[in-house]
Amino acid sequence: MKQHHYTTSIQWTGNNGSGTDHYRNYERSHTISVEGKAAIAASSDPSFRGDKTKYNPEELLVASISSCHMLWYLHLCSEAGVIVTDYTDNATGIMAETADGGGHFVEVILHPTVTVKEASMIGKANGLHEKAHKLCFIANSVNFPVKHQPVTKVV
Repeated sequence: MKQHHYTTSIQWTGNNGSGTDHYRNYERSHTISVEGKAAIAASSDPSFRGDKTKYNPEELLVASISSCHMLWYLHLCSEAGVIVTDYTDNATGIMAETADGGGHFVEVILHPTVTVKEASMIGKANGLHEKAHKLCFIANSVNFPVKHQPVTKVV
């Protein structure tokens, strides 16, 4: 089996001078980086004392699923002769908190809007979402349902 390895770095940037001496005395801010790439300013969700102007892990998980699906979908369309001219997705995710303060995602729904070159491509374009879903590395790695509700239109 062929393997791919990934390395990321996380640097906490939220020490306000006294570390984690109290729950309210530190920021959840941190930087996510990969060598040779732009850093991502991140924090926790505002519900957990995070900075609403920065990405949080939950948003990044939903974005990873959406991005993976899109990349597979575009690949499959190019192989199938479906000419996609635009693709957007307003993905949504639901996370449920548990009584112990933890939580887990219960679902992610992708809402891709795909524009194809010709009306004759719409049927095939719609069908390729299922195959993209089955091939998506990230969707295959999570333990909750990932659904898709695509809309396909012509230029």
